[in-house]
This record gives sequence, C-alpha cells and structure tokens, in this order.
Amino acid sequence: MAKLKDKENKTKNKKTCTYIGGQAVLEGVMMMGKTCMATAVRDPDGEIQVEAKRISRGKHVKRASKIPFVRGVVNLVLSLVRGMKTLMRSAKVYGEDEEEAGRLQKWMAEKLKMNLMDVISFISAILGVILAVGIFIVLPRVLVPLIPGVVATAWEYVLLGVFKLVIFIAYLALILLLKDIRRLYRYHGAEHKTINAYEHGVELTPENVQKCSRIHDRCGTSFLFIVLFINIVVIALVSWAFGKYVCPDIYFSKQTSDRVARLFINLGLELVLLPLIAGVSYEILKFLAKFDNKFVEIFKAPGKLIQKTLTTREPDGEMLEVAIAAFKKVLEMDADPDVPETEFVTGGLLSQMLADTKKKFAESNIDESDAEWIYSVVLEVKRSELSGERVVTSAESKEINEIVQKRLAGRPLWYIIGDTEFYGCRIKVDERALIPRPETELLAEAVVKTVEDGDKVLDMCTGSGCIAVAVAKHCANRGVSVTAADLSDAAIMLAKENARANGVEVNFVQSDLFASVRGRFNVIVCNPPYIKSGDIPFIQKEVREYEPRIALDGGADGLDFYRRLARVVRSYLAKDGMLILECGEGQTEEILKIFGKRDYAMVMKDLSGVDRFLKIAF
Repeated sequence: MAKLKDKENKTKNKKTCTYIGGQAVLEGVMMMGKTCMATAVRDPDGEIQVEAKRISRGKHVKRASKIPFVRGVVNLVLSLVRGMKTLMRSAKVYGEDEEEAGRLQKWMAEKLKMNLMDVISFISAILGVILAVGIFIVLPRVLVPLIPGVVATAWEYVLLGVFKLVIFIAYLALILLLKDIRRLYRYHGAEHKTINAYEHGVELTPENVQKCSRIHDRCGTSFLFIVLFINIVVIALVSWAFGKYVCPDIYFSKQTSDRVARLFINLGLELVLLPLIAGVSYEILKFLAKFDNKFVEIFKAPGKLIQKTLTTREPDGEMLEVAIAAFKKVLEMDADPDVPETEFVTGGLLSQMLADTKKKFAESNIDESDAEWIYSVVLEVKRSELSGERVVTSAESKEINEIVQKRLAGRPLWYIIGDTEFYGCRIKVDERALIPRPETELLAEAVVKTVEDGDKVLDMCTGSGCIAVAVAKHCANRGVSVTAADLSDAAIMLAKENARANGVEVNFVQSDLFASVRGRFNVIVCNPPYIKSGDIPFIQKEVREYEPRIALDGGADGLDFYRRLARVVRSYLAKDGMLILECGEGQTEEILKIFGKRDYAMVMKDLSGVDRFLKIAF
C-alpha cells in the first residue's frame, strides 16, 4: 500500500517540460511556441494588449536548426532579432505619449514621413549592440594588459576570465538601480512562474501561478552564464595557441605598436569565435535540461543563483495576468492554425495607418471610403485633410481600431459611429431604422424648396426621422408644421430622439400607412421600401444583416408600397398638394403608371445621375 501511494505521489508531482519559452519586455512578456509567438503588454490605460504572430522559417533555417552546434548559432541570432523587435514593439505600446505630439515629432512626420518612436528604437538597438561589445569584449582586453607582468602569461587568461565574470555580475547588479529594469525583472519572474505552473499541471490563474518558483532551468540567464564560462575557456586556449604558434613575435613583444596589434588580433578572435562558443553553449544547456540530479545541479547552480539574486524579482498579480495571457495565446495558436494573428494598437503615421486600414477593407470587400470616414471622424478632420501627414496617438489609434474591427465584422459604419450628418442635422442611427443615404438629402432638399410658408408636411415611412427633422429645421421660421409616420414603434422612438437632439418640433405618429394619420397635407414625402424580395439575399451584407428588413422589402417587384400609397394618398393631400417620392433604380416609369397620368410629374436624378425621385402634383 505504501509503495502504491508513493507511486501515485510521484505521478502527481511529475514535471512535464513544455516547448514554450519566453522573454520579459517593457511592461509585458513574450512567449514563443512551435508555430507562433505572442507578446502581452499592459498599456498606459491598464488594458492587456496581445500581439500574436505566426513564425515563418525558410527551409534553410529549418534545416540548420536541426544540425547540432549550428542550431545554437541559428537560435541565438533568431532570438536576438526577435527579442529586439519585440522590445521595440512593447516600447511602442507602453512608451507612446498620449498628449499632443511634440514639435520634433510633428516635423519628422510631416517632412521626413518618419515616426520618432521608430527612430529612437532603432538607435537604441544599435547603441545596445555597441555597448555590449564594448563592455564584455573590449573592456576586459583593455584592462588586463594594464596590470604589470601578466601579459603573455597564464595569469593573463585567468584574469581575463575573472574580469569578464566580474563585469558580467557588476553589470547585472548596476542596472538593478534603474526602476524600469527592476520592473522588467519582475515580469521575468512572472514569465518563469507561468511556465513552471504549466509544467507542473497547475491551473493558470494569478493566485496559483504566484505560488510557483520564479527560477527556471532553461532561463536565458543560465545560457548567458554558460556562454561566458565557455568563452573564458575557449578564448584562453585559442589565444594561447595563436600567440605561441602563429605570431609569437607580436604576442611576446613589449613594443607599443605590437601590443596594439595584439589587442586587435584578440578582439578579432573573440568576435570570430563567438558563433562557435554559442553553438557549444547551446548544446550543453540543452543536454543539462534533460537531467535533474545532484551532479547536473552543480552546473545549473550558478545560473539559478544569478536568476534568484539578480535577474528575477517577485511579480504582482497584474504582471502574472500579462504573462498568462501571452502563454495562453501561444497554446491556442499552436493548437489551432486557423486562429488569426493579432496586433498591438499603437500610434503611428497617419498615411501608413490609413493605407493599412484601406488594405484590410479591400481584402474584405469593404469600400475604402469607410476607412477615410473612420479616420476623419476620430481625428476630427475633413476627409480632404487626410492627405496631410501627422502622428496618430495610441489613444486615437485605439478608438480607430475598435471601429475598424466592428466594421470588418460586418456592422455598418454609421451604426458603429452612432450618428451621421444629414442635410445640416446630426442624426442618431442604430438598428431601429435605415441609415440615411447621401442621395436622400436631395429628397429633403426638394421638400424644403417645395413647401410654402404655413404649409403642412407629412413624412411617411420616416425611419430615423432624418427628412422630417431636416425639413422642420430648415423651415423653422416659416410656420411650417411637420408630421412623421412609421409602422415601426422602435423607429418612431429613434425619430423622436433625433427631433429632440436637433431642437425641432415634429408630430410623430405610429401608423400603418395612413391608418392613424389625421388631416390633409400640402406636401407628402415618402422614402418607402423598394427592394425586390428576391434581391435582398444578394445585397450588401451590412445592409442585409443589420438594417431592418421591414424598411427594405418592397415585395416581389419592389412596388408594393407605391400601390398602397396610390390608392389612398389623394384623400390626405390638400388642394394642389404635392407627393415627393424616392424610388429604386429603373422604377420611375412603373411608378408613374401606378399613379396614372397627372398634370404635373417630374423625374429628378440622384448624385450618380440615376433617376431617383418623383414629384407628382395632384
């Protein structure tokens, strides 16, 4: 029984090594899987943003990644490149200034078509490489020869190794004085805790993950320490052999010129041997990771000690949430190749961002003008002014992205924005009624030009109330009274909201045609449903799936409502009254036949030159 329980406990505590590795970034964590990488960052608004990308490797890279010793170099280069890119991307999320861009940033955007953050990130990357080479390769080689009597002796190589180790530890300790580095190391701890939790079968919640260790066998710190150790051994042996057998005259000379030449030869050797050292170190680290015993722990101990004392710190719950978000995204994408990539929402140059949005819309068969409207509304500029360059802040970019994602999902643009401009009025729009079309402004304009002082106007099928509100607003000082009717009670409620918002008086009636309408009117305007029932499945998705069908479906031939209107409209028109209608393309002749010959009937065209409106006198 005891043996059985012991076996159960071993099974329960068994560690499952995951292929997922990670890296701490500015206010976040990057996790790397087999097919993708995901970076989660908490932005200045406190929201977790996740950028997930599929990893694409060429066949040569894949082949090289399988060759022992070579794969270490390949992985090192790939890790450095991806790590730097990820750091730059995280900096754009967390480092973006939400306030008005400075004078230099504006100038660079307008004149050079460049983003200041991109330039700073690139320069920082170059300086980082120069600093690393200077501190860890050049500095020890310069300092050791300054000690009397050590050049060209065994002590030179011992001290060189000691200096490199001291500089490495000192560098890690000194940068801990920086507040941002201390936070980075806390995210490093969050990364390790998350991976450890998963490997031990713990549910990934901040509370559970917090209990796990922040030390991990496969940490990059351990890799760096092994690289440093191998570097010390290999460089010492090669430098000694090179000096004794290749150019002893230079190595053992005390002349200044020879010493300078010796310094440059040694520096060249270090740079040339760096790939070999990386390859060997990778294989050693990979080998050690397969075992978990006291002997192997001796080799792992220095790296773990550095992790514990220097390069990791205890994270808080919010940091763990970020690390968990990145880890779960990698698991999701590795499990399902159809999971789409995601991007950070950051600021940038207007021209680049607008072009990217237009490209996305074109790929989804969405009119590119919608992209211009989105940027115009959010940035509060005219569409014609979008050609001017400027920096879009991350706050503006968030708002733009939210609208873009909803539009890509199929929702009509103006339902997303919530209102639209219509003939000088601001009209609220939602799924209760059709979105006012630009050509319908011509219908409202025709009514305004037709009415006389003191006239009574009826807007039949008012929908959002855009025509009724526009007529009431433009005829406010002419004694014109406006009534609006619609079958939909929800549409009437929306129309009332628009009347209040625009400060006009309109009498609204919920009515099936003229059933609840009383009195006669000098002008009756109507934009009825006129799409053929059989055509509705083939119209635009955003219209078909979001706008109310009752306001679209005009029956088998699209003319049902006109027939109903023709039978009773005369009873509701005053003497010399006028009926003004909107109709579908190619319907004007049929509609005129429905209403019979009149003394006065006029066809008007829309903005595209299509016969769209009828004015019929009675």
